[in-house]
Amino acid sequence: MSVSTMDIHVQKVEKSRINQLDPNNIQFGKLYADHMLIANYEDGEWKQPEIVPFGNLSLSPATTFMHYGQAIFEGVKAYKDADGNAVIFRPHDNWKRMNRSAHRMGMPDVPEELFVEGMRQLVKLDKNWIPTGEGTSLYIRPFMIATDEFIGVKPAEKFSFIIITSPAGPYYARPVNIFVQDQYVRAFPGGIGFTKAAGNYGASMYPTMEIRKMGYDQILWTDGLEHKYVQEIGTMNVFFVIGDKVITPNLGETILEGVTRDSVITLLREKGVTVEERPLSIDEIVDAYKKGELKEAFGTGTAASISHIAELTYHDLHIKLPEEKNWTISDWVKQEMNDIRYGRKADTHGWIVKL
Repeated sequence: MSVSTMDIHVQKVEKSRINQLDPNNIQFGKLYADHMLIANYEDGEWKQPEIVPFGNLSLSPATTFMHYGQAIFEGVKAYKDADGNAVIFRPHDNWKRMNRSAHRMGMPDVPEELFVEGMRQLVKLDKNWIPTGEGTSLYIRPFMIATDEFIGVKPAEKFSFIIITSPAGPYYARPVNIFVQDQYVRAFPGGIGFTKAAGNYGASMYPTMEIRKMGYDQILWTDGLEHKYVQEIGTMNVFFVIGDKVITPNLGETILEGVTRDSVITLLREKGVTVEERPLSIDEIVDAYKKGELKEAFGTGTAASISHIAELTYHDLHIKLPEEKNWTISDWVKQEMNDIRYGRKADTHGWIVKL
């Protein structure tokens, strides 16, 4: 399949809803831009993609993904650079990750042209929806769902690939309080923990609801076999600054390969910071805290960007991190990332895609 400018049918809205966007009060995931992209997969091939006005979908109650969870998604962001040009951050890497998810979930690959070029054209059409304030962006949500109208248990044969966009401010407005979970399990080896499958997040809702009643923002999951090694936070990969090193859990079948995670590791290593990707136990973190060696902790993700962690709670131990004003690693890399995204520094890695 080849997707060019002439191949994507565009139906523009009669009247934009952009007057609903208040740049001083942007709530994540509450307001969506004027258009969305839709492409359907049938008979073993992707059909004509279209950009149409954002609106509801019409689906049979027997639609497969509602019953058996064949649903995956991605998260990408677009920014306005220093000259007011719209850019997208690392969409090719999200395309690769989406297809890793698709393969594991028995779904078809999304062609690169459909994912990246379709996204470019959609964002270009709705570029006025990209906010310009520091820490703001246009959040881009590509997703794919199985659309057979059949409730027998079998891999689906029909799918829809859709992209919607939403103006976004900071996901977390303040440093977060994290609960270390060692009762419930997010992912096991051999499972789908490395994918962005909807079911991963659905299974986390009850434990997250319970810890929020206790006053925490998110869960730091531990491994499913020993509940000993930290994995990832519900919305983020996680990093710890211990002594003069930055340590993050190594990737595997149970941890999502974050695009922001990779960007942070790249920038830190270029700065000369030692970054270790390896198994990291909660006991090692506790020991470092008691010795005064735990300097910082932060999460990374497309939606969350780089979010400071104020406190970790593990059983009865409340690990309070040093005050944010004393943090140097996470503040530096957050600023560096923003300078690249907003065009204040040259992109030397090929991360920025211009429209």
